[in-house]
Amino acid sequence: MRIKSIEANNFKSLVDFKIDLGPFNGLIGLNGSGKSTVLQFVDFASQLIKGNITEWLKERKWQPSDLKSKLTKKGNIDLKISFANKKGQEIGYWSANYNPSMKHCTQERIQFLQSSLEVKKGVVYITLRQNSNNESNSKIRIPFEYEGSILSALKEDLLPRSVLKCKSFLKNMNSLDLLSPEHLRQRTRESSGALGLGGQKLSSFLYELGRVKREDLTSRLRYVYPQLLSVGVKSLRSGWKQLEISEEYDGMEAGMRGFFPIMRTEARHVNDGMLRLITILAELQSKHSLLLFDEIENGINPEAVEFIIDTLTNSDKQVIVTTHSPMILNYLNDEIAKSGIVYLYKTSIGISKAIQFFTIPSIAEKLTVMGPGEVFVDTNLTELDKEIQTLDLKGE
Repeated sequence: MRIKSIEANNFKSLVDFKIDLGPFNGLIGLNGSGKSTVLQFVDFASQLIKGNITEWLKERKWQPSDLKSKLTKKGNIDLKISFANKKGQEIGYWSANYNPSMKHCTQERIQFLQSSLEVKKGVVYITLRQNSNNESNSKIRIPFEYEGSILSALKEDLLPRSVLKCKSFLKNMNSLDLLSPEHLRQRTRESSGALGLGGQKLSSFLYELGRVKREDLTSRLRYVYPQLLSVGVKSLRSGWKQLEISEEYDGMEAGMRGFFPIMRTEARHVNDGMLRLITILAELQSKHSLLLFDEIENGINPEAVEFIIDTLTNSDKQVIVTTHSPMILNYLNDEIAKSGIVYLYKTSIGISKAIQFFTIPSIAEKLTVMGPGEVFVDTNLTELDKEIQTLDLKGE
């Protein structure tokens, strides 16, 4: 299962917004076009399933009213997430209407071929179809308070298998859109299987992955850092965990024949780029279904960019990244670029819109003679916005 498309209405600059997604997705566009807002919306949808809106808002230092668009008079936020199978065929969807004041979805519908779940007027309706002639229905009144989606509060043994699978996917989406080296260096006690938005729980997250997965991570990272011996976690007093790396250098270069010194470095002295790479590789070892990274190239040296893009595009996880770097596009083949690179822009009234970058006529023409990254470099994005606005007026 993966997400096929996302629709949002009345979330910040996302008004009547829709974006189609592939396995790997790169969001590009001018500053302020809405790239980070898309990541925030996907994370918001996941938090609805977790039922953790209050803490999520607190972590982002937002108020409930900050979620609503200032461009409409609507009070609630509408969303729809459609799902696809491995072949890209749509298999179902989840739609909801979220009330920021009440902090929960007042209406919801999950629809799959063999089952459906609907919430309206304080009642949950569940339908399960065994075949065309055999259908069971149940009705549950909601006497309890909850945040986010009803899926955060219903017992899982009440849910049809397809609905449960949908819940699991949405709950296991993870955003690192506030990733910060300062947070990555922190000592922590436990992660409960997830990093914070800024990567605050990296040391305990790595510890909980286990030795085998850490060794696999180290093996991958050695492609970029050949001197790397291990990525380890040291247990300290009172359950605190500390990330440290070990490296081996050839002592002959320092005139020390036959001596190969091993250097152990605590996280607070590890370079920013290595910390970010460790975090990305650790996430690929996790249970998470969809990963979100803002400005994926930040702090990573050019030689490592190809490695990380190859790693992400070959992963079995769905990935959404934002980027300002044409280098990212350089390392994508034409097919992934055509399906996965999405251009974000704003209309004259400030609403964010999305379009597949290589479907824009002038861009598609350039791609016939240039590589994806070269096309990006050769494009004036300010002028491109004008071309797209013209297409919008023509209804193309």
